[in-house]
Amino acid sequence: MTNRQLIKDELSGLYGESVLQDMGEIISLYDFYDGKGQKWPLPAGLDYIPTRKRTNIVKKLIKSEARFMFGRTPEIHIRPMHSQDSQIALEIQHTIDDTLENCSFGDRLLKAARDCFIGKRVAIRLRLDNDNNADICFLPSPEFVFEPMEDDPSQLKKIIFFYQINDEDSPRNQRIFKQKLEMIDGKCYITEGFYNGYGELVESKYDLKDTGLDFIPARVIINDGLTGDLIGESDVAELMDNQTIYNRLTSDDIDALRFNMFPQRVAVDSSSQSLKNMVAAPGALIDLQTDPAAMSGQASLKMLEPSFGYDERLEHTLTRIKSDMYEIISVPNVSVDQLKGVVNSGKGLRTLYWELISRCEEKWAVWEPALKWMVRSLIKLLIQAGKIPQIDFDYKISIEHLYPLFEDEEEERLKDLQEVKENVRSRSAYIEKWDIAPDSQDELGKINEEQSDIIQQSHTQNDDIDNIPAANEQS
Repeated sequence: MTNRQLIKDELSGLYGESVLQDMGEIISLYDFYDGKGQKWPLPAGLDYIPTRKRTNIVKKLIKSEARFMFGRTPEIHIRPMHSQDSQIALEIQHTIDDTLENCSFGDRLLKAARDCFIGKRVAIRLRLDNDNNADICFLPSPEFVFEPMEDDPSQLKKIIFFYQINDEDSPRNQRIFKQKLEMIDGKCYITEGFYNGYGELVESKYDLKDTGLDFIPARVIINDGLTGDLIGESDVAELMDNQTIYNRLTSDDIDALRFNMFPQRVAVDSSSQSLKNMVAAPGALIDLQTDPAAMSGQASLKMLEPSFGYDERLEHTLTRIKSDMYEIISVPNVSVDQLKGVVNSGKGLRTLYWELISRCEEKWAVWEPALKWMVRSLIKLLIQAGKIPQIDFDYKISIEHLYPLFEDEEEERLKDLQEVKENVRSRSAYIEKWDIAPDSQDELGKINEEQSDIIQQSHTQNDDIDNIPAANEQS
């Protein structure tokens, strides 16, 4: 059962056909990102092998974009609506933090962003393992298809995950894993098994098993696109033309340089024998003789070198193409040396990266609701697994977007301290933000103890001073 046949079996109509067509394009996008798809056909009949040099700027830009957005893992906070629920909310927060750490969430999120920018969409899948530990997976677009609800495209009706687990030539020996999650009468059911290349079931693990959930523990994140778009857009596709031209120009430049390094020698009215005896070596003497058949003239030897100077024009064209690619992704085209003397503060750096920040915030409009859904669904799974108690209070989830920019830290600290003095920020919040101590409440307790000791010592010293005159009078 090929992936194409699997998609046909699960998705029908025009949507199924568009997904099939899109799958082929996505594979081409991944090949281009890796560099394999950046080759171009060479002309036939040449007496030399043309250079085919690939400078993969696309890969660098996609990595830079994803690194800027998720290089610092966003901080997820669970905040109760009422203060009396703070303690239980803190316990849930610690459980969620431990789960994210055990799942290597930061690393997976960063790689998922790359997949989303390349392959137009990515899926979040939540599950419980055999030990009832929650797991978070991100899957690239070539490994899943989905069908949304008719009345709400943001909700899943079913989603199918699949991938080939071996590379056998014989369809009989091929093994394809397939897992389908679908909603039936308000309940989520799972069907899972292994198939061979003919689409025959080899091993069944689940067949419409009730998961005990009233939702599908998966969500699809669409990259850019328009209203109602279920396919998404690829950032790689926007860069392909410029990347191809850049590669071909640099390759042609190398060939031109290679030929110009060896200029042609031109002999005029020279005898064939003297040309045969000619030796091209440092300090070699050339016995150039005139051809007796020449009617007139004297034998001469010249070097034929091209006089066309294209260096400046080529450099300008390459720079312009590269700048266009950076501008498309909104990544500043600057080096560390160029930043010296230009940016002297965090505010200046944020100004330089403002377009990229705006682009990332635009993408956050899709990613933030998905990550909030992930946390809420994760809490439901952990309740089902008995890891946390049933929640009977209202809470909200906030996600802090963190970008790897130098900040005016000292200025921000002073601002936060001023907020503490004006009672608009708690001392424990300040301690937690600046990571002064692992436990803010414990640290506040120590501060209160030290202040009590200082006050006690101050009273003791004052009492000793007050007793000095009385002692003098008695003497």
